[in-house]
Order: sequence, then C-alpha cells, then structure tokens
Amino acid sequence: MTDYSALYLEHGDFLRGYCYRLTGSVADAHDLAQETFVRALESPPRDTASAWRPWLVRVATNLLRDRRRRDRREYVGSWLPAPLDTTAEGWWRGGLDGDAEGRYQAAESVTFAFLLALETLTPIQRAVLLLRDVYDYSTRECAEALELSEPNVKTTLHRARRALAAYDHERLPPAARVKEETAGALARLVACFSSRDAAAMEALLARDVEAWSDGGGRFYAAQKPVRGRAKVAIFFANIAREGGGVPVRFEARELNGLPGVLIVRGGVPDRFAPRWAFAVEIDAEGLVRRTYSVLNPDKLGGVSFPADPAGVPE
Repeated sequence: MTDYSALYLEHGDFLRGYCYRLTGSVADAHDLAQETFVRALESPPRDTASAWRPWLVRVATNLLRDRRRRDRREYVGSWLPAPLDTTAEGWWRGGLDGDAEGRYQAAESVTFAFLLALETLTPIQRAVLLLRDVYDYSTRECAEALELSEPNVKTTLHRARRALAAYDHERLPPAARVKEETAGALARLVACFSSRDAAAMEALLARDVEAWSDGGGRFYAAQKPVRGRAKVAIFFANIAREGGGVPVRFEARELNGLPGVLIVRGGVPDRFAPRWAFAVEIDAEGLVRRTYSVLNPDKLGGVSFPADPAGVPE
C-alpha cells in the first residue's frame, strides 16, 4: 500500500517546480501538481514498486497538453510568466539542489527570459527540453518518463534547442556578477521613475530595449511590447506622471532568479494597477535590454507585497 503523504513529501516540490517551468504560472503549477497526485490516489500505476517520478512527470505533462487543447481563450495583451519570489530557497528548486547539472541551472530556468523563450515550443518540446537540459535526464530516462522512443526524444530536443537559439545567443545566466549589475541598473531605473526623468532613464537603456507589460485586460498596460530607447523612456515617464502625487512604495525582491521590485500605489484611479511586479534584464554592457511589468492580479499570488502606502509621504 502506497503512503501518499510520504509520496507528496518526496516529490511535491519537484513536481511544482517542473509544472511552473512548463506553464509559467504559479497557480497552474500548484493545480497541475495537485491534480497529478489526485490521479496517483485514484488510478495509481500498476507497478508501484517502480520509480514514481517518471510516472508523475508523464501524468503532469499529459494534463498540461489536455489543458492547452481545451483552453481556446485569447489572452488580452502581452503574456508574461507569473512572478516568483526566489529570494529564499523554496519549492521552485525541487529536484535541482545541486544534483542536476544541466545546460540551464535552476535560477536561469525560472527567469522571465527563459520562460518566454519556452513559449515558442510545443508542450512536448518544452517537456523534453526541461527534462534533458534543466533536470539533466538522460535520453533513456526522458523517453521512459514521456513514453517516447529515444530517437523521438533526440529529434524533439534538437528542434527545441534550435528554437531557443536566439535566447542562447544573448543569455546571461544569473551569476553573482550579473545579479549585482542587474540590481544596480534596476535601482537607477527606479530612481529615474521616481523623479520622472526621461532623459536620465534613456541613458540606462539599450538601443533595442523592449518594455513588456502584462495587465491581462484588467488594468491599463501596453498591448504589445514597447520597443526602442526613446519610446521606452517616454513610456515609463508617462506612467510615473500619471501617478501624480499618489504615494508609492518600492520593495526590492529577487524575482525569478534576478533582482526585481514590488511596487504599490495607493488611491489610484480605476483601471490603474495599484500594485505590480517589475524586473529588468541587462545586456553584456550592463544596459537594460528588457523590462517586465506584471500587473495582472491573477498572476501575483507568488509574491507578498508591502502594505498599501496610502498616507505615506513620497
């Protein structure tokens, strides 16, 4: 007889971390993991003496594929992954506590840039790439978990890596130096935001910078990425100006493996987000090449915001 409490304790963090990387959603990661364990309770594999983890991976991957086929709704505006507070160790590292030495390490595999790159893949390509290049599964182990032939795994992985070629070309894994430089760039950008200084802001941005905003149709946000140094600087200056004299609170956090900030504004007009998560990505020269603003409240469950700053002086 299977001890399902022990099963959950052993594999729960791994499965949530895997599902978050599959979906880019904290809520979906928890839902898929929970549904997978419900399947284990209701219809366990015939051979429970064999390794559970490949079976759990297979069920979670199939649940994701079914969910994607059922969900035909069109997302409003740009889609971004749900922010994940990686300041402390947590479930997101499950199965990646130094044992796996894949092509992409734990922190890099939850960054906004990496998760957006995964969106170009099919669900099965995503699963294969995660198992092989993040969790360091062998071809045989991956084939067993996903019920694919080994040649199929190799072909799928080749196509997935080819789709991520642009990401690989410009990737900056979040090593200590990159985190330090990102934190500095972010602090300077936030200072410009607070002072509404578009010219100073522009000097911090790469020529081909992109500003991504995800309001999910709930709040005002750019419907597609704003591109170009001058346009992005004006875009953020306008956002700061629209806040007027509304008190603002910033709180630094590590979001998705890199320095980020949580922003709270009190007493904002309707359709303006009262809180959002903000992160940046730098290039090799230390300039900001991409910004990420997640305003959709449905995606903010993975972070804990500071208190409402209403009444607090600027």
